[in-house]
Amino acid sequence: MRLVGAILVCLLAALPAAAQRDDPAARDDVSVEPTSQAGKLRKLTAKNTATLRAPAAAEAARSAATQQAPDATSAAAGEGPVRMAAAASKKRVRTTPLRALPQNASAMPLPERIAIEFDLAWTGDYNSLTGGEANDKLIAAIRSFQRVRKFKETDVLNTQERALLAASAKAKQAQVGWTMLDDAVTGARLGIPNKQTPNKTQSKTGTRWTSAQGQIQIETFKVREPGTTLSAVFDQQRKEPSNRKVEFNQIKGDTFTLTGMQGLKKFFVRGEFRDGEVRGLTVLWDQATETIVDPIALAMASAFTPFPGVNAVAQIEPAPKRKVEYGTGIVVTASGHILTDRQVTDGCNVIVVGGYGNAAALAEDNNADLALIRVYGAPGLVPAALGTEGNGPDLTLVGIADPQSQGGGSAITTASVRLRGDMVEPVPQLGFSGAAAFDNQGRFAGMAELKTPVVAAAGPAAAQSQATVVPAQTIRSFLDAQQIALAAGKTGIDAAKASVVRVICVRK
Repeated sequence: MRLVGAILVCLLAALPAAAQRDDPAARDDVSVEPTSQAGKLRKLTAKNTATLRAPAAAEAARSAATQQAPDATSAAAGEGPVRMAAAASKKRVRTTPLRALPQNASAMPLPERIAIEFDLAWTGDYNSLTGGEANDKLIAAIRSFQRVRKFKETDVLNTQERALLAASAKAKQAQVGWTMLDDAVTGARLGIPNKQTPNKTQSKTGTRWTSAQGQIQIETFKVREPGTTLSAVFDQQRKEPSNRKVEFNQIKGDTFTLTGMQGLKKFFVRGEFRDGEVRGLTVLWDQATETIVDPIALAMASAFTPFPGVNAVAQIEPAPKRKVEYGTGIVVTASGHILTDRQVTDGCNVIVVGGYGNAAALAEDNNADLALIRVYGAPGLVPAALGTEGNGPDLTLVGIADPQSQGGGSAITTASVRLRGDMVEPVPQLGFSGAAAFDNQGRFAGMAELKTPVVAAAGPAAAQSQATVVPAQTIRSFLDAQQIALAAGKTGIDAAKASVVRVICVRK
């Protein structure tokens, strides 16, 4: 049980360092306290895939000195700013020096770096608050991800590795039904494991989510009365209910944290004070469910945002998908099989192939973001010749621009781009996701994909879209797995124009 206390200690202790991340002088003063609790933290995080992005509560550490409640140990409190990292354990030995983050990662937009940390946390490779810093912690996490999956440790993720990371994180979130939502009663923002806690009720002071038999209970609360103070609510939460046995309690700035046992359940409470009001979150769970719930509880503690939008640390969320989205498809059989970008067809209620009618989704590759759809009974489809394999940095994309974008229409057009590493420059117009890519000799080089931009809910502006190319060999392997035979025919850019179609996704 002391492990949960240690986890949340490190979360709160890490906040001052997060608040100082933009002050180079402050970074030099950061120290690490190797405590036994930190060693326990390392073992727990190695066992569980936990930790999510830094909550807006990090702002609570902006200028306040730490106040330690009387019965908390000095080791748990941490004497001075402590960075949460696995290196805090005495047992950890760094065998190789970490290099400075490569330029293409350090130059990456902040929200994208946060997104990578966010996904690495779900896979268990990043064991800290997500803040988007280009530092050793991020390099170590990337190396860990690559090492476990037998990739070359390059310190940066290539296109395929990034896609695999995103798919792995998404799968773990899907297992618990992780959903970020706004609590209508308190105004707080929090993450909920919907599959574990399907029952929801509301009261005047908060909202409650519970599992079917009550093994897991999540509750928000709001206290706003004349004379309300953080310390008064903190003391009340320590004493009530009467069967609550506090094992760790701490106030930092405008935020408090409690962990311990309540009857036969584990619990944690987080609260924050602002403008005469305290907003908080309480989570209780049976000890028998700790293997599943411990990492989820840590995720909720990390993601809880009592006062969203008020000097909040940047949080990342996928940009909302449009109700009608346009992409490009490559015809691969005369009988109506079409290859396109999975992100274009994701979540569609209806998929339409321009000029041919509705299409059915047949198969997906989440790692490479490929989708195979089919339109039935469509005459005159000309399959593309994908047998040749092009290479070289200079490519020509054949696609159909989004009619809603400037310069978009219904005509098939081309765009000249250049590969820089795994990224395409310049980023093509909307609608070119799924476009066919050819080298200077007219050989098929792959398919263009416009990556969904990451939006910062607070702080930095949204990141710009990025584009990549799925290699021809990856596409052929995908089609082979679906038992799709490659068509013979004319190669080259002019011939490809007859094999490119518009794909339209309609969402509710």
